[in-house]
Amino acid sequence: EFTRYEIKPAPGVRVEKISNLSNNIAMNLEAEAVRILAPVPGKGTVGIEIPNKNRKDVLLREIIESKAWAEASMELPVVLGVDSVTNKPVIQDLAKMPHALIAGATGQGKSVCINAIIVSLLYRCTPQDLRFIMVDPKVVELQIYNNLPHLLIPVETDPKRVPAALKWLIAEMSQRYKIFAKCGVKNITGFNAKIAKEAGAPKQEELALSPDELAAAAEAAEAVIDDGVRVQTEKLPYIVCIIDEMADLMMVAAQDIETSVARIAQLARAAGIHLVLATQRPSTDVITGLIKANLPTRIGFKVSSQIDSRTILDRGGAETLVGRGDMLFVPPGSATLNRVQGAFVGEQEVAAIVEFLAEKNGKPEFAQDVIKAIKDGAEGGEEGEEGEEGEDPLVAQSWAIIKETRRASVSMLQRRLKLGYNRAARIMDVLHDKGYVGPENGSSPREILVD
Repeated sequence: EFTRYEIKPAPGVRVEKISNLSNNIAMNLEAEAVRILAPVPGKGTVGIEIPNKNRKDVLLREIIESKAWAEASMELPVVLGVDSVTNKPVIQDLAKMPHALIAGATGQGKSVCINAIIVSLLYRCTPQDLRFIMVDPKVVELQIYNNLPHLLIPVETDPKRVPAALKWLIAEMSQRYKIFAKCGVKNITGFNAKIAKEAGAPKQEELALSPDELAAAAEAAEAVIDDGVRVQTEKLPYIVCIIDEMADLMMVAAQDIETSVARIAQLARAAGIHLVLATQRPSTDVITGLIKANLPTRIGFKVSSQIDSRTILDRGGAETLVGRGDMLFVPPGSATLNRVQGAFVGEQEVAAIVEFLAEKNGKPEFAQDVIKAIKDGAEGGEEGEEGEEGEDPLVAQSWAIIKETRRASVSMLQRRLKLGYNRAARIMDVLHDKGYVGPENGSSPREILVD
């Protein structure tokens, strides 16, 4: 993929002088892009990474067939690719990640990375061990998995139903904590180990809990007395929620999505629920501070600017990548950027794997109670936008904002309250009917009629 040259600066030479020479070095070498590490982490040298003229594809199958994969004793192993410096396979445990954010410009490898993550899990986990919730607002990316027996519900393509799906995950998380409290265990590995022990299977290693997860478990323990929760006698499957395009969801219900993602990311690891979020628009209105703060594992593909790179990784570097699966990976619990060449898996290979699993396990048995809960939640959310008397509960708050800003426009309400256009426009119509604001005035804000 690239060649790294390491140099040791002479005494007194500041590394900042070297890092500012990347464009000059790229021009003189006629290279597509040059990435400078000043300094190389853990070394007293400066690294200069030059892309190779001829690059070799890293195939997912080669890593799956490798010794590293066979020896990976992980609950949810996922293949990311090959470390571009050490040339060793990069295999991570999603159970310990425990949530991932993937971002980069269009066509740089995000969808292939998602496919590699999904296929890795399929090679290791049965439908009894793992269930997927897949969200595909673009409609075309994840439809190939529609016959996958691991699916909990059909691939969701309607952004308006996603907030309800995330709320179901939160409810499932709370339910699992109550079950754990009744069984005297801390997390899903402890629960499954207890079930396996009763069945005579070997014990699994438990994960340590964070303070937030301990608090959630304690809260659940207080609520288990006569709560009617039935403790099941079978293993609980892990649930992995894949969202392929966050930008489309944030346009529909930004506040609901942001709050739900943050809550799941903070507490759901111990319950065996994990998120993998991807976007091709790495801006702060899509990857908000609250979302980013709760997703410790970041994967950045090539982006157009250093600002986009900082939004994803909190530092520059992704703008100097060369594309075609070239990524910067921030492992959980680390601040070091690892450069990785992503593993490639083609659509035909994915289709063949899904077809094989469907033949072996049968067609997916969707959880009808989950589908109904999401449908009812989505319909209830739409009805919940209006109060008992048919008025949106945000009308009063919207009017307060308009009086404060002295600006009455739909776009301003969208930004301040993180609403979709339709709801913001309805609120503005209500304010007009009440006589608070004037009629539409083209592209200009409406006139404020009441002080």
